[in-house]
Amino acid sequence: MSLKYNNPGNIRAIDHDDWDGQIGIDEHGFCIFDTMASGVRALGKVLLTYQDRHELHCVEDWIGRWAPPAENDTDAYVADVCARTHWRPEEYVDLHVPGNLIALTSAIAHHETGEFLDSVMLANGAAAALA
Repeated sequence: MSLKYNNPGNIRAIDHDDWDGQIGIDEHGFCIFDTMASGVRALGKVLLTYQDRHELHCVEDWIGRWAPPAENDTDAYVADVCARTHWRPEEYVDLHVPGNLIALTSAIAHHETGEFLDSVMLANGAAAALA
């Protein structure tokens, strides 16, 4: 459903203003976006918030918050993201570097959807998140 609703990170709706490009919420509480780039932008914004506000700077911290063990196989998720990004689980990574944000959003989107997203769309969504 995440691809159908342009939500490659499976972002749940929360009690705040809608995301840019959010056009609804599905029956399971996940955001529906107008375009995939809007969904990637929202994913990037969440990850940047993890880094900037919550001071999380590595894959094991980001994924531990994104996909907690109570709901996911977090260790497998971390391993998958690390394999795709070539980062170590505890390695400090700055998500304000566009290539790093693209790599992480791409890896999470692939883990969540099982699909590779278009690289130009990933770059555009990440750039919008960083703007």
